[in-house]
Amino acid sequence: MFGGAACSSTVSMTPAKGANDPACAEVSVRLPDTVDGQERRWTDAQATGAWGSPATVLLTCGLAAPGPSTLDCQTVDNVDWLIDGSEAPHYRFTTFGRTPAVEVYLDYDAVSGRDVLNALATAVKTLPTDGRSCTERPTT
Repeated sequence: MFGGAACSSTVSMTPAKGANDPACAEVSVRLPDTVDGQERRWTDAQATGAWGSPATVLLTCGLAAPGPSTLDCQTVDNVDWLIDGSEAPHYRFTTFGRTPAVEVYLDYDAVSGRDVLNALATAVKTLPTDGRSCTERPTT
C-alpha cells in the first residue's frame, strides 16, 4: 500500500464508496501541507490525501462509519479513532462517531501516529458527529 517511486509526483489510490459526500470535500480542502514532517503529495482519487516520498501517510474519506468494535479507541484533539495495529508497523486509524468515516493508514517506522492525527484533526473535525464516542474499557 505504501511506496511508489520517489520521483513520482502522484500517489495512486482508490476512492472510498462515499468519496463524493460533500463532508469529504470539506475535509479535503482543509488537509495540511505537511504532517509530522512529511510533505503532501497529489493523489489520483477523490477525497484522499498522501504525505511523504515514498508515501508514509495515506488518508481516505468516505468510508461507512464503523459500528461498535473491540479495537482500541483513542481520542486525539476531540476526534475519536479506532486503532488497528494488525499490520504493524503499518497502522490503520478509522474515525469513530463521525459520518462519513475517515481512514488514515501510516507507517510507524516513519511517522508518529499521534503527530499525524493531531495534524489532521482540524480537517477531520469538520465531519458530522453521530453521537457515539470512545468508551473506556475496564482494566483488570
